[in-house]
Amino acid sequence: MKKKFLRSTFLVALIFSSAIVFAQKTAEKTYKYETYSDDPMHTRIYTLDNGLTVYMSVYKNAPRIQTFITTKAGSKFDPHDATGLAHYLEHMLFKGTEHFGTKDYAKEKPLLDKIDTLFEVYRHTTDETKRTKIYHQIDSVSYLASGYAIANEYDKMMASIGGKGSNAFTSVEQTVFEDDIPSNQVAKWIDIEADRFSDPVMRLFHTELEAVYEEKNRNLDDDGEKSYEALCAGLYRKHPYGTQTTIGTIHDLKNPSLKKIIHYFHTYYVPNNMAICLSGDFDPDKTIRMIDEKFGSMKRKALPTFIPPVEDTISKPIVKNVVGPEAPNTMIGFRFGGANSADADMLMLVDKILYNSKAGLIDLNLVQQQKVLTASTYLEIRKDYSDEILTAEPKDGQTLEQATQLLLNQIENLKKGNFPDWLPQAVVENMKLDETKTEESNNARAMEYVSTFTQGVSWEKAVEQIDRISKITKQQIIDFANAHFSNNYVVVYKRVGVDSTIEKVTKPDITPVQVNREDESPFLKRIEAMPVKPIQPVFVDYKKDIVQTHIKNNVPLFYNENKENKTFDMYYVFDMGSNNDNRLNLVTSYLKYLGTSKLSSAEVQQEFYKLACTYNVYAAEDEIYVSLNGLTENFDKALQLFESLLNDPKSDKEALDNLVSDVLKERENQKKDKNTILFGALRSYGVYGAKSPFTNILSAQQLQQINPDTLTGIIKNLESYQHHILYYGSSSTEEITTALNKYHQMPATLRPVPKPAPFKELDNTNQVYVVNHDMKQAEIIILSKGGTYDEKLAPVISMFNEYFGGGMSSIVFQDLRESKALAYSVYSDYSSPKNKDKHYLMFSYIGSQADKLPQSMAGMTNLLDTLPKSPVEFNAAKDAILQKIRTERITRAQILFNYENAQKLGLDHDIRSDIFAKVPSLTLNDIENFQKNYVKGLKYTILVMGDKNALDLKALAKYGQVNFLTMKDIFGY
Repeated sequence: MKKKFLRSTFLVALIFSSAIVFAQKTAEKTYKYETYSDDPMHTRIYTLDNGLTVYMSVYKNAPRIQTFITTKAGSKFDPHDATGLAHYLEHMLFKGTEHFGTKDYAKEKPLLDKIDTLFEVYRHTTDETKRTKIYHQIDSVSYLASGYAIANEYDKMMASIGGKGSNAFTSVEQTVFEDDIPSNQVAKWIDIEADRFSDPVMRLFHTELEAVYEEKNRNLDDDGEKSYEALCAGLYRKHPYGTQTTIGTIHDLKNPSLKKIIHYFHTYYVPNNMAICLSGDFDPDKTIRMIDEKFGSMKRKALPTFIPPVEDTISKPIVKNVVGPEAPNTMIGFRFGGANSADADMLMLVDKILYNSKAGLIDLNLVQQQKVLTASTYLEIRKDYSDEILTAEPKDGQTLEQATQLLLNQIENLKKGNFPDWLPQAVVENMKLDETKTEESNNARAMEYVSTFTQGVSWEKAVEQIDRISKITKQQIIDFANAHFSNNYVVVYKRVGVDSTIEKVTKPDITPVQVNREDESPFLKRIEAMPVKPIQPVFVDYKKDIVQTHIKNNVPLFYNENKENKTFDMYYVFDMGSNNDNRLNLVTSYLKYLGTSKLSSAEVQQEFYKLACTYNVYAAEDEIYVSLNGLTENFDKALQLFESLLNDPKSDKEALDNLVSDVLKERENQKKDKNTILFGALRSYGVYGAKSPFTNILSAQQLQQINPDTLTGIIKNLESYQHHILYYGSSSTEEITTALNKYHQMPATLRPVPKPAPFKELDNTNQVYVVNHDMKQAEIIILSKGGTYDEKLAPVISMFNEYFGGGMSSIVFQDLRESKALAYSVYSDYSSPKNKDKHYLMFSYIGSQADKLPQSMAGMTNLLDTLPKSPVEFNAAKDAILQKIRTERITRAQILFNYENAQKLGLDHDIRSDIFAKVPSLTLNDIENFQKNYVKGLKYTILVMGDKNALDLKALAKYGQVNFLTMKDIFGY
């Protein structure tokens, strides 16, 4: 496509004042912006006089705006003697300024200055006895300073205006701050953010430092993170991409410098190094004026020159080894030019030819042929350099070296041109589909701006990328591969073992700081007083928003039209799952490796990829979703292909034998994965005991004895069971009904679904279950069963969750992380069941250092039993719920799933309407009464995962009998 560069101007005439003179100047100003005629997002790019870049895209799917404020201030700019600094600063930019986050900055500042000085002394002191004494001084002064601080006031403001997803992240080249805000709150958001980035105050530093320690310890427990760091260290021996990490070294974490952090802010957080990225429902003309009025006074500054080190050529493979408790894998990395190099476009294409989840070389030659357990690629494009990364998990009996060679063989296939001529163009078509899906998400749209800005890529170049890629020939791909892929790689072997090199970040003694949750700054009060025009909520009307019809044999079809683009999502839904037949998970895995009487399994995958369509069969505990999605123009062809696979699968004994071997290997790997251990096996044990949906699986003997024809028989019979169909797409109901009547194969009379196996949720008893795992942290889940679902409780439960444990402004977060620094991650939730015959679950989670376990447990259980009362927090929580409901819009296929979820709970309406109607009249006493009746005094099941030698078992014994569980106990094998 031809892209035409345009420049447009407009005159902003309205005057909004906080500084009258500046406001008048901005009101008279003519703003210029860049745009491109064929840009589907209709992006406007402004550059203010001070150099601040503003990206805007109007998308009115909901009255909300996704916001990102990004700074080219990632860890590659960290001083070599203060690594982790950019990440530290990210955390501190939530603490407030002279105007908010403080009760009296004039009295607070001398104490903060003293803390600043003490940290410099601490940093340069080597004697441990003296360091301990200095840190005690820091702790004492910090406690005094906290008397003037108002913890989490930024988060309270964002919650009160209906913000969602308030967070930030730091990577090698950028630090990004994100919020999803209601459209009518944009003026408040601009006001808050302009103050936030004007001159932040480094308050409550030593408790936030503890949160960073916790984050470091979590990284030390993450074998994947360690492997990636080793890969980067091999690829980049000169560049900060490999010579330092974003979170920093333990030495630098233990010796922070507030002075360096503040200097870093004033160096890099300048307007000519920052961008505001917006996508959503707003008026660009008014919004740019407001941004200029508030951010325009920021001063442009000269930036330090960063000259990327030139890396030496890698002339032979660099081999690194990493050990840890998680499953073994191999990771291969190749280094290329950066985002503006000629390599970038070619890599986008090469990456998808190697792996695209369906028809790439790795997909067909390794995954489809079951030569490895798993395999994939990952492309990392950065400003200075890019990485193409290939990964694989070995099969049972396969070495890491063998898995590595299989990956390298696919590079050789690429170099020889051993891929179909149609594949590059199919990649382009699938890229276009991905681009269409990106345009449906404000988050994805705005993140595109973040990437192009921090990579230094012009938006014009970004818009034209698919066009450029579409012109690349097969021979050019072959030539590129031969020129750039050789023995110039780094390989990291992640092996199972004990890592004796890990140094834990230890816990210093900290006095809990004051959070002053009842106080409010004048700034916050001014923000709250700013008038806004209310947005009225829109609830799903199941009768109006969903067309309910039938196809042949009276199978229900629930339809919602896609008026936005020419794509579709369709689902066959069966009210049965692995609880009804524990062979179904094996069946859905087996289907991926099957062909039909006319097509091989590889040909099936290739045909779907040619059509830019995807199928999936997913079996949960109580339901099966058979999905098909992609381009509307190819719906009929994709449906025929899909139905032929479901009704004419060809048994493959070799594929099944391989699959059974892989399933058994995956089961062993799951016992090494801490997330599967904690949130899968151990959590299920806590709810159900040893016999649970999680353990309802085929035994090894049953797997090895199963007949392939039995599994294909289950596939063939699937559509003979009662089911219904969900469709969201651009075809009419008549077109869909006609296609389904023609191609959807099923008998005249559908069979009822089989009865599920009974699994009883355990009654509450005070029990502690511990699973030993090689890790530096301790992770804790606290569970208690409630009553069965009651829709009348929905409003008060929503309020309780938002107030008590829902986010960074909640009671739990403020008390356990902000005040006491006891956990990096902590939350609590009175969880509603999915089905009306299931029970509520009081669920609390703590991720903490092992030596903080006694205090963390005491802190959480005390909060559960003694609800702190804060009218200020309560009102903020109420505002947050109402603002979110006012501006939340359930659209597209979400409407159909909202209806599905309501049906399971016995509801005939959108439950949010009840919450919105009842929440305004709720009082703090209502929340307290709920806590007394449903939470206080409960018996709890405590689930703990950690190194048993580092856990305080006496402290745990206070909460019930301590039981050590083996992996076989919780996994069932």
